[in-house]
Amino acid sequence: MSSGTKRQSFQELLTVTRPWKGRLQLAVAASIVSMSFGLLFPWLMGSMVDAAIPSIKAVPHIGWQGNINSIALVLVATLAAQSLLTFFSSWTFNFIGENAVVSLRRRLYGQILSLPMKFFGEHRVGELTSRLSNDLAIIQDLLCHTVPQAIRQTMLMFGGIVAIFLTSPKLAAIMLGSFPVLIALAVLFGRSVRRVSRAAQDRLAEASTVVEETLQGISSVKSFANESFERERYHSALESFLATVLRGARYRAALIGFIILGIFGSIVLVLWMGAHMMHSGQLTHGELSRFVLYAMFVGGGVSSFAEVFSVVQKSVGATDRIRELLKEEVETTHGQSALRLQGSVRFDDVHFCYPSRPDLPVLHGINLEAKPGERIALVGPSGAGKSTLVSLLLRLYEPDSGSIHFDNKPSQDLSLSCIRNNMALVPQEVLLFGGSIFDNIAYGKPGATEAEVKDAARQANCAEFIERFPESYATLVGERGVKLSGGQRQRIAIARAFLRNPGILLLDEATSSLDSESEQLIQQALDTLLAGRTAFIIAHRLSTIRKCDRIYVVESGRITESGTHDELLQSDGGTYRRLAEIQFST
Repeated sequence: MSSGTKRQSFQELLTVTRPWKGRLQLAVAASIVSMSFGLLFPWLMGSMVDAAIPSIKAVPHIGWQGNINSIALVLVATLAAQSLLTFFSSWTFNFIGENAVVSLRRRLYGQILSLPMKFFGEHRVGELTSRLSNDLAIIQDLLCHTVPQAIRQTMLMFGGIVAIFLTSPKLAAIMLGSFPVLIALAVLFGRSVRRVSRAAQDRLAEASTVVEETLQGISSVKSFANESFERERYHSALESFLATVLRGARYRAALIGFIILGIFGSIVLVLWMGAHMMHSGQLTHGELSRFVLYAMFVGGGVSSFAEVFSVVQKSVGATDRIRELLKEEVETTHGQSALRLQGSVRFDDVHFCYPSRPDLPVLHGINLEAKPGERIALVGPSGAGKSTLVSLLLRLYEPDSGSIHFDNKPSQDLSLSCIRNNMALVPQEVLLFGGSIFDNIAYGKPGATEAEVKDAARQANCAEFIERFPESYATLVGERGVKLSGGQRQRIAIARAFLRNPGILLLDEATSSLDSESEQLIQQALDTLLAGRTAFIIAHRLSTIRKCDRIYVVESGRITESGTHDELLQSDGGTYRRLAEIQFST
């Protein structure tokens, strides 16, 4: 990564702290002043050592000529001031860091929700959750801990360098002679750490994906007795992550070890030289003590530089991945979201391929029309393209060519929120969220009143079984609705559609999971729901679509037949007639 790219990453990262700019400036100032008091500590300690030896005053030095008690009082006052300032700066940095990361989490989550469906076809859920958790945790550590640590250590290091030169230029030159080599090594190792850290985060995202997929499909895992297979899959992902992490740990450990050897080796050399200088009268006891303490400040600052640099490099990698997500083009949903559509829909020569499979056409020149209030049925074999037509109606994807019109307006002239607010989908595989039954019905209209939710449940003929639960509408449905039967989940989804009161209704095998009695109840509810609304009904059970105004037979992405139920039954050799003969003869 170029230095310009890294600089851009940090500039974008720092923008999240902009709302707390004033607090940040105060925290930095408090940290600097706090470390200034900290730099006084070795100087005062050296003066106290010299004050304890009256004969030392005959030796020229630049320490404070105070008595032991006065120096001790100043030391206590200095430590008290430093403690208060350190508390303030540390708390403020944590306040800013935590708030900034929460703000970034909101922004990133909102960005992910706004991305088009083609993005989710190319990225796995576990990878995205890893970005929200692991990558942001690294940035959180940087803002809350590493940045204030870097300020403190930098202040101590450079302040210590000035102090050791003031104490003994000769010893300072000897000690600092090795620093350029150490800094060069830190930069060299840091590049390797950055590459390995990014690779480690990618491996961790892959491991998170395995967990996400396994838990989402836990019933399938257990049904096929594949627990061992999934354990092995997760084990392999973790082994890859562990190998990458340990490689980075070796780089960091080698760097830190070498720096410690270089720094404290220099301090040993300084002590040896300082002892000779003190013996010859060139240094006092206090000055040597002062020099050693400052040397430790400098050494600690340089050694911590390696760890700070390592965290910074990891943060650059995490920031890059977050920037990649934030730079993705989102769906544009703004517009006349409250506009009520009449329900006229027209497909004009629509061709479509899924973005992840551009070489496999799904729809070939689709032409169909629905007038306001009409019931349109889509029948045909699995994989023919019926659900894809519904996805295009919702503008989850855009046609490769051709156009879709709503109320004689091209779909691009209407906002996504307008189109989707006028539709309700009842899918074949109903997804319920892990909250209560009330929450799941109210999802069709956020903010709905209790009376509205109960009325929707009554119209969907599911109020009876809901009220049999001890907690009634407060009953928790479990992860993805596992505590309810398939038929119950589907009836709640229909209640959700009732509550939404859409202009266009999309039913994808809406009665497929119901027994005969439940199907009759739901069919009655659907007749009420469909009244006055345009409906697109995907069905394999032809008995449910006899009353539709028009039936389209979809085969291999093409419409091969269209007409009413009675008209299609008169078509010799037609697919619909063949399907009807098979179903109605049994």
